[in-house]
Amino acid sequence: MSGLGHDAGALGSATEVAEGVFAYVQPDGTWWINNTGFLVGRRRVTAIDACATERRTRALQEAIRRVSSAPVRTLINTHHHGDHTFGNYLFDQATIVAQDRARDALLGFGTPFSAPFWTEVDWGHIDLAPPFLTFAERVTHWVDDLRCEVIHPNTPAHTTNDAVVWIPDRKVLFSGDLIFNGGTPFLLMGSLTGALDALEFLRRFDARTIVPGHGPICGPEAIDRVAAYVRFVLGVAQQARSAGLSPLEAARQTDLAEFAGLSDPERLVGNLHRAMAELGGVEPGGTIDLRAALADMVTFNGGRPLSCHA
Repeated sequence: MSGLGHDAGALGSATEVAEGVFAYVQPDGTWWINNTGFLVGRRRVTAIDACATERRTRALQEAIRRVSSAPVRTLINTHHHGDHTFGNYLFDQATIVAQDRARDALLGFGTPFSAPFWTEVDWGHIDLAPPFLTFAERVTHWVDDLRCEVIHPNTPAHTTNDAVVWIPDRKVLFSGDLIFNGGTPFLLMGSLTGALDALEFLRRFDARTIVPGHGPICGPEAIDRVAAYVRFVLGVAQQARSAGLSPLEAARQTDLAEFAGLSDPERLVGNLHRAMAELGGVEPGGTIDLRAALADMVTFNGGRPLSCHA
């Protein structure tokens, strides 16, 4: 890691993690505050993900301009969630690339909202701009002579449409939200068993540097931490089904132990909704009542909307 930093103000900062490869990290990585990145070529820039709000996406663009005057010609979305895609429309000269299922998922979610689940957010002006170049399993993207492999892990995990960006010559992996570093993983729209498979898939890359979807830049040790949490939730879910508990009841009785320091602990409830649905026969990534799960998360949070500082 070169350690060269390019400050974009209070919202986030860009760090050159390998030659020509930048991570853009937004503290503190909680609800709707994601990481992105960009790769600088001689004549064009490739961006990896946008941000949730107009203000945050414009700050990302300013960080890119501080490094390169070249236009962003390609924008890769690691999945459909709005913290990674609501700002897509501001990259109006870019081809937007994502896994096949991301387009319909983004359009199905629609424009951003806060109430009743999150504290109020100033989203700014948002126009949905779904990806318009999609792939099933993988696609290779070149930044000059630098090969970038954009790959779907072939399983629902964080969502049904996750993609990672692997840069083999730099040993840098943009993991999207398959990795939360310091925050509670969130698997409500994907699969816990699939997440374990996806994490094993990440190990195969032998990455030296991982840019997680949320939280500080890390190394492959973060894979073990996320996997341990997922196995923990699966264990809680199995015990809860045996005891006839609901996901909310199970969460209220759970001692988070080593995971108590992770941000956004209420995600346990949503993760249990997904895990217990799978144990009941719902296929990985299958349809469950997302609004009911989010409502239970708010209840777990003392009836208060979940804190969002985006």
